[in-house]
Amino acid sequence: MNAGHWKNRPEGAGPLAYRIIFLIANHGGRALARLALYPIVAFYLLARGPERRASRAYLRRALGREAGWRDVARHIHTFAATILDRVFMLSQGMDRFEVEVRGLDALEAHLDRGQGLMLFGSHLGSFEALRVLARRRPQTRVKVVLDRGHNAALMRLLDALDPQIAANVIDAGQDGPSIALQIKHATDHGDIVAMLVDRAGPGEPSIAANFFGAGARFPTSPWLIAAALKLPVALAFGLYRGGARYEMVFEPFADALSIERRERPAQLAALAQRYAERLQHHARSAPYNWFNFYDFWHADDASYVPPATALHDPRAAAGGDVAARRAG
Repeated sequence: MNAGHWKNRPEGAGPLAYRIIFLIANHGGRALARLALYPIVAFYLLARGPERRASRAYLRRALGREAGWRDVARHIHTFAATILDRVFMLSQGMDRFEVEVRGLDALEAHLDRGQGLMLFGSHLGSFEALRVLARRRPQTRVKVVLDRGHNAALMRLLDALDPQIAANVIDAGQDGPSIALQIKHATDHGDIVAMLVDRAGPGEPSIAANFFGAGARFPTSPWLIAAALKLPVALAFGLYRGGARYEMVFEPFADALSIERRERPAQLAALAQRYAERLQHHARSAPYNWFNFYDFWHADDASYVPPATALHDPRAAAGGDVAARRAG
């Protein structure tokens, strides 16, 4: 397994650090808690070289110029600010935040018919801003596909803030068929199933798409599962706009995703490219919201071996095929 893979990067903070942030936020308020972000930014700038280099490499592409240390500091601060805001969103609700919502009408058309759907997001901005749906549509349940084993310390804190989180998580650490069956059960009951689809895990089937002018790999399993279940797919981007302002953008992607077996390679490539283009569009509009602090293009990782793809290796597609057959 590649030691440089994002899933093998250590957590930036442990349970004690998260607990301190929570105590400051809970007892001192958001203004005081935000002051605590500056030593966190300084720590990352001084002590976390891989993240610092990954930030600069990404910002060079997104900004179209060389990125200096001020850019990297702003990038890290934006990330830390959204993590802090998750504490307030979970413990005190969304009332203190100003959230502009765009594109929700397209989702509501499906939901009003009692039709479940899949909502694909990314590590761009705050996926927690989806909680605005609970305020706009309290009758709608949102299930999130999430690997509970990754960033375990943060997950324990979030569970403590809102025990309902555990009930609404589909653990991505399970085998593919189990994940697909839980997604089917949720969408059959008219729920939204949300998942982040910009990172491929170790050994996970993936496919390359042009992203900011170079090839980057995106997982194929989300598209295969959505196609097997014939589900509508929409995209979601929760962009942090500074202060207490967020912009929650929903975009329809497919009314009922379908992938023909004989045309699978070409269709998967087209889906990944369409998604990469929308991700790039929103990353350009909010460049400091990019929270993939690793070598996304593997440009500097000499030991990186590209994972097998569903496009070229039938064995790599087996996991997605089995999940699709079990779900159907």
